[in-house]
Formats: sequence, structure tokens, C-alpha cells
Amino acid sequence: VQLQAYGGGLVQAGGSLRLSCAASGRTFSSGWFRLAPGKEREFVAAIRWSGGRTYYADSVKGRFTISLDKAKTTVYLQTNSLKPEDTAVYYCAAAPHAILSTIRVPSSYYYWGQGTQVTVSS
Repeated sequence: VQLQAYGGGLVQAGGSLRLSCAASGRTFSSGWFRLAPGKEREFVAAIRWSGGRTYYADSVKGRFTISLDKAKTTVYLQTNSLKPEDTAVYYCAAAPHAILSTIRVPSSYYYWGQGTQVTVSS
């Protein structure tokens, strides 16, 4: 399965972006992670394709929403009320099985997209 992430850009604080991750095939768990300069890769959000249960990092809860379109095998990350500290390269990831307790852990995912840059200016 190949993943292609897009939708990043430059936005002012308080603005919104919708990130998309198009998969070449069906997967069972999808997640978004981000990597900022000088920081470790950070979990952002995840969703299970069966049942649609979602998971969020505390830092984005209430501002970001993850969703999916099964027909298009595409996962979205709607980012609202963006802050300068949200600036990072955002990566989508997927797994060919339902991830359970380790859905926030990067090593649980098999497939990774190329990343899309999100820059939030103050």
C-alpha cells in the first residue's frame, strides 16, 4: 500500500487546513504523526477503519478531527484553530490490521506517506 499525503501549507494562527492521505488500497488503521525541528515524532490522531473509533493527542483534542472516506480510501485530518506550535511536517501512516493498544506508537504502522509541511505564523 502506498500513501500520499497532501494539503499542507502556510496559514496564520487561528486558521485551518485539511490534510488528506490517499491510500492505494484498503487498510485497517490509519494515523497522523508530526515532526517538528528539534523534536521527536509526535502522535497526532488515529482512526480504525472498522467501527471508526478515533484517538487524539491531548495537544490537538478539540481542534483537529480525523475522518475517512472508505470509498476513496482516503483519510483526512481537519486542523482548526491552528497555533504556531502546530508547525511541523505531518506524516500519515497505515497498517494492514486493526491496531489496538499501541495505536499511538509509530512502530505499530507498516506504511508511511511522504509528509506534508504545515507552517503556522503568529
